[in-house]
Amino acid sequence: MSTDAIAILGFFALFALMLLRVPVGMAMGLVGVTGYASIVGIGPALKLVGQTSMRTVTDYTFGVIPMFMLMGALVSVSGVSRELFKAANSMIGHLRGGLGVATVLACGGFAAICGSSVATAATFSAVAYPEMRRFNYPQSFSTGVIAAGGTLGAILPPSTVLAVYAILTQQDIGKLFMAGIVPGILAMTMYVLTIMVIVKVRPGWLPGGEVKPWSQRVADLKNVWAPLVLFVFVIGGLYGGFFTPTEAGGVGASGAFILGVLRRKLDGPKIREALLSATRTAAAVFTVLIGALLFGYFLTITQSPQKLTEFLTGLGIGRYGVLALIMLMYLVLGCLMDAMAMIILTVPIIYPVIVHLGFDPIWFGVIIVMTVELGLIHPPVGMNVFVIKSVVKEVTFTTIFKGVLPFILTDILRLVILIAFPIIALWLPTRMG
Repeated sequence: MSTDAIAILGFFALFALMLLRVPVGMAMGLVGVTGYASIVGIGPALKLVGQTSMRTVTDYTFGVIPMFMLMGALVSVSGVSRELFKAANSMIGHLRGGLGVATVLACGGFAAICGSSVATAATFSAVAYPEMRRFNYPQSFSTGVIAAGGTLGAILPPSTVLAVYAILTQQDIGKLFMAGIVPGILAMTMYVLTIMVIVKVRPGWLPGGEVKPWSQRVADLKNVWAPLVLFVFVIGGLYGGFFTPTEAGGVGASGAFILGVLRRKLDGPKIREALLSATRTAAAVFTVLIGALLFGYFLTITQSPQKLTEFLTGLGIGRYGVLALIMLMYLVLGCLMDAMAMIILTVPIIYPVIVHLGFDPIWFGVIIVMTVELGLIHPPVGMNVFVIKSVVKEVTFTTIFKGVLPFILTDILRLVILIAFPIIALWLPTRMG
C-alpha cells in the first residue's frame, strides 16, 4: 500500500475513533503508532511510544502546563471569582446592564489567573447568574454574557491553550502570552460596548442593581489586591525577562498558595481539592499531547502537511482565502471538540501551511485561539453553552444561544479587526525584554 493511501486511511480511522467516543489523545496515539508501524515496522513504532512518553513528561519546557494549572486550581478554590464579581458589582452593578458589565470584567480578571474557558464559564454560572436573576435580568442575557465572558479564559495570559500552541510550533511561550494581552483587553472592551448598545436599543430590558455605599465599594475593591498582585508579578516578570515561562508557572503556583494561606482562604481540604483538580487536568492534557506527538511522527513520514500546503496554495484563492477556510474549519470543530484537543490535533497539520503563506506564527496563535473560543459558544453545539446548562439546569439551550448571539457578532467583528491590524497582537511581544 502506498504512503498516500496509508495517510488517507489514518485520517479516516482517526475520525472514526473520535465518533466512537474514543478519547482524542488515545485515538491520535493509536492511529499514529499503527500508521508509523505499517510504513517503518512495529519495532521502531513501539520504541517511539516509550521515547515520546518519557521525553514529554520529563521535558522542562512542558512543566509550564501543570504549574499554571495548579495556579488556576488554587485560585479557583480560594473564592477569588466571588471577590472579583463582588468588587465589580459594587462599583457598577447599580447601572442598567451593570451586572452584565461586572460579569465580563470579573470573568476577565478570573481568566487572567485561571487560564481555562470552561472553568471560567462554570464558575460564573454559579457566582454571577443567581445575582443577575435576583435583579430580574432576562435568562437569555444572563447566560449569554457568562458564556461569552468564559471565552476570555483562553486568550488572556497565562493561557494553557496558548502555551500548548507555543510548544507544538516551537514558538516563545512568553511572547505568545504577551500577544494575548491587548486582544484580550479588546475582547473585554467590545463585550462591554455590546452590553451598552443593548441597553441603548432596549432601555427597559436590563434593570439596574442595588446601589452600594462608597465605604462598601472601597472595602470590596481592597479584597481584589491578591489576584492583581499575582497577575502583575507573573506577567511583569515574563515581560521583563526576569524568569522563563516555566519559572513563571512555578512562581504563580507558589504565589497563589502563599496568598491563599495568608488570607486564610485555603485550608487542608481546599488544597487537596486544588491538587487533585490540577493533577487530573494536567494528566489529561499530557495524554493528548503524547498522542499528538505520536500522530505527528505519522504525519511527518507521510508528508501530509506538505501535501496539504500544496493543495491549499494551489486553490488560487489567495492567502487570506486559505486563512478564511482554516478559520471556518475551526468554527465547525469548535462545535464538536474541546479547545485544547482542537489545537493539539490540528496545529501540526495546519502550521506548515501558515508558515508557507507568510503569516506571523505568534499572530496566528492568537487568531486561532480566538476562533476556537468562538466555536465554543456558537450554535448548534457550543461547549461553553453545555457547561452553563449543566450548572443552570432550568435554562434551555435555545435561551442560552439567543443570549449569546450579540456576543458572537462582536467576536466576528473582533477577528476581522485583528486580521486587518496584526499589530494589535504583535505590539507587546516586539517590546519584550
